[in-house]
Amino acid sequence: MPQENVKASAAPRGTSPRATAWTARDTTWMLSLFGTAVGAGILFLPINAGIGGFWPLVLLTVLIGPMTYWSHRGLSRFVCSSSIRNSDITQVVKEHFGASAGKAITLLYFLAIYPIVLIYGVGITNTVSSFMDNQLNMLPPPRWMLSGVLVAAMMAVMLVGERFMLKVTQWLVYPLVGILIFLSLYLIPSWNLASVGELSPGGNFLTTIWLTIPVLVFSFNHSPAISQFSVSLKRDYGEQASAKADVILRNTTLMLVTFVMLFVFSCVLALTPEQLVEAKALNLPVLSYLANVHDSGFISYFAPLVAFIAIVSSFFGHYLGASEGLKGILRDIFQSQRRNVHTGRINRFVIAFMFLTTWGVAIINPSILGLIETLSGPVIAAILYLMPMYAIHKVPALAAYRGRASNIFVTIAGLVAMSGILYGIFG
Repeated sequence: MPQENVKASAAPRGTSPRATAWTARDTTWMLSLFGTAVGAGILFLPINAGIGGFWPLVLLTVLIGPMTYWSHRGLSRFVCSSSIRNSDITQVVKEHFGASAGKAITLLYFLAIYPIVLIYGVGITNTVSSFMDNQLNMLPPPRWMLSGVLVAAMMAVMLVGERFMLKVTQWLVYPLVGILIFLSLYLIPSWNLASVGELSPGGNFLTTIWLTIPVLVFSFNHSPAISQFSVSLKRDYGEQASAKADVILRNTTLMLVTFVMLFVFSCVLALTPEQLVEAKALNLPVLSYLANVHDSGFISYFAPLVAFIAIVSSFFGHYLGASEGLKGILRDIFQSQRRNVHTGRINRFVIAFMFLTTWGVAIINPSILGLIETLSGPVIAAILYLMPMYAIHKVPALAAYRGRASNIFVTIAGLVAMSGILYGIFG
């Protein structure tokens, strides 16, 4: 993984051994960030990324590591640059860019993440219901009851506290990594290497890269958890928080690229390009399609388990980001009306709002995963890739990070991701 010399927080001081030494809590955060990224996106990523052939996928694998690490590192540095203790991303934006910009970014941040929380409510309900019906031969409870129990259970983990959430995520991510590796190896006898010798025409090759980058950005995105991750490190490490974050984010990216792309390559090589096109047309997750065409009892049994673990672990990180954004919006409303900000009341309202809306959408059961990815994608790219780079250019507290090639790379990648998403909408 490319890495540059970094300095503590935004100050030109040396990095202490304490900030670079690896601890058990760092492992827990790494697994939590991994779990945030590996959600529903991984179930569709092999289909979207593999349609263009083998060699575009190789180049995308080379690009996604630096893209993921440098972009999330920039966002974490932005949060760590605040001079106010325990300030989250919405408060840091207001501190550096003013009240108006703070309100706009807070709203965009919420709109990028909140719809994904709703989709996870739908996804977990469908996954458990299908598993009970097809694998366990049980009649699922009424949808309103099943969805309410599942959403309440996921939120209960969040409400117990950060440490408990991180521990549960750790329990979930270990089997998720194990199953991903096992499935990747299990598919090796089914690999068709004919695509390795096929080269796409130059124009098609570049178009494939362009249109697949937004899918990769979405699938490797763990920005919803970055703000609270950075706030936690600021509490523990003070001015050394940014240096500590760099180390954890680098290892998280290495873990993501290794395990996720191994899974993607294995799925792509086990299917023909025509089958990938068919899977996309049917709007099926790759494991569901593999179960259909391979008639494998093993895959049909483990596919729901992979989906369940991926959705639950990713729900935690996205709930953190969405609730944080909503709290920022409510604080702005109260302050603009010159009313006292009652933190306890805001927290209770956010909990009730998140539960009721997620439960309601899970009952309605809309089929809007692709729509949500399309709407959230441009905002994710803007907040994750472009805003931190603009801040490095403008904010004095981040001046130590200016003049680096990685800043140009991240800016170009963000613009490419946004243009690819917009092309998918209007092209």
